[in-house]
Amino acid sequence: MLVEYVLGITRATVIAHPERELNAAHEQQALHLIERRAGGEPIAYILGIREFYGLDFKVTPDVLIPRPETEVLVEQALARLSSLPAQRSARMLDLGTGSGAISISVARHAPGVAVTASDISSRALAIAQLNASMLGVKIRFIESDWFSHLHGEVFDLIVSNPPYVAAGDEHLAKGDLRFEPIIALTDGAAGENGLACIRRIIEGAPQHLNNGGWLLFEHGYDQVAACDALLAAQGFTELCSFNDLAGIARVAGGRWNVRP
Repeated sequence: MLVEYVLGITRATVIAHPERELNAAHEQQALHLIERRAGGEPIAYILGIREFYGLDFKVTPDVLIPRPETEVLVEQALARLSSLPAQRSARMLDLGTGSGAISISVARHAPGVAVTASDISSRALAIAQLNASMLGVKIRFIESDWFSHLHGEVFDLIVSNPPYVAAGDEHLAKGDLRFEPIIALTDGAAGENGLACIRRIIEGAPQHLNNGGWLLFEHGYDQVAACDALLAAQGFTELCSFNDLAGIARVAGGRWNVRP
């Protein structure tokens, strides 16, 4: 991948011409990138791009690297939106949008949906806006700490891939996570087991959901029971859980029904 990037060629070209030699300049560029990768820097940040849900997203160290397991959240969001009455425009909110991978993927596959995406990071929002422009979708972006700047607004669907790694988790010091924005990985709240942001979202969502609206969010591999308990305690019904491709519970959610 690094050689393809340096030469500006495709994988098919590499396979078709394996005997091709790099000139001195390209070799130095490739060796420099290889050194960065050997130091643990994620390929996505080196190349500045990551594929997600069939689309290429620009990524920088200001945003979380989109991962395949989050595609489950997109699939379930699209399923909920497709079940809404066709006579009105649906509204969706993506909390903590980061690169915009979730909101943009939904907007591309459900162009009739009015999508709002928020993030506390202005630098992340800049990347998300660039991705929306590059991928040809219209999304409303708002700088907000979860629901703080969304007073009085209601949606048919709220989705989020919030920070859910527990503070002090050993994985934060390993692999790609060492290079990703800590604010997108963990809330840093001791004793919350990574659930602080999920709790805030669940508690705040009812004020921003239409009757019958859905909340869907990604969570950690061992958090499904705790998420279900939080949803039930808040009054959500029709609780649901969805596994990623590895068979691990990855997305939880529920429906907000306050009137028959």
